[in-house]
Amino acid sequence: MTFPWFEFLGLMLAFGINAVIPGADFAMVLRQSVVHGRREALFTSAGIATSILVHGTYTLLGVGVIVGQSLLLFNILKWAGAAYLVYLAIAALRSPPPQPPVVGDGAVARKGDMAAFALGFLTNLLNPKAVLFFLALFTSLVSVQTSGEVKTIYVGSMSLMLFAWFALVSVFFTTPAVRQGFFRVGRWFNRITGITFLALAVRVALAQQR
Repeated sequence: MTFPWFEFLGLMLAFGINAVIPGADFAMVLRQSVVHGRREALFTSAGIATSILVHGTYTLLGVGVIVGQSLLLFNILKWAGAAYLVYLAIAALRSPPPQPPVVGDGAVARKGDMAAFALGFLTNLLNPKAVLFFLALFTSLVSVQTSGEVKTIYVGSMSLMLFAWFALVSVFFTTPAVRQGFFRVGRWFNRITGITFLALAVRVALAQQR
């Protein structure tokens, strides 16, 4: 079987363009980079990338069609996502000004890693627009003749691409000069990120089925 490179490249291009557009994932990785440092930002990026595997899996299994067409299921996901973003906004607004992290013991680091991963995973998973995006992407760009094995490669490649992108974002925003610039703005950074999460929550709450 010949691999459908043209289809694959078209899919990756469309996904890549959507990935670099700033949204909740970008805001979360930015905040993790500044407040907690590179390690936790990378684990958050891994959580986001893993969530893409979930979106891709249920899309291939046909569950995405059910969610996309069911007003009840869509609204449940929508309000859960909006509530989660409001929670993140409140947490950001109540946080102290970002400071260079204090190095803890191994147990604290492992706990921080898991929390950072879960933070990224849930931020992406509870975004109802991701459901509709994956559904539209595979419906419009992937042929019904494409095998399940090839579609699985597509989903895995998309996950790797997203992790690579946010890993670059993590590295950039944790460089000493850039991070120190955010430290200097102090509480304004928390206020801006908190308001950003609130705006994204409103955006999610107003999302409509297509």
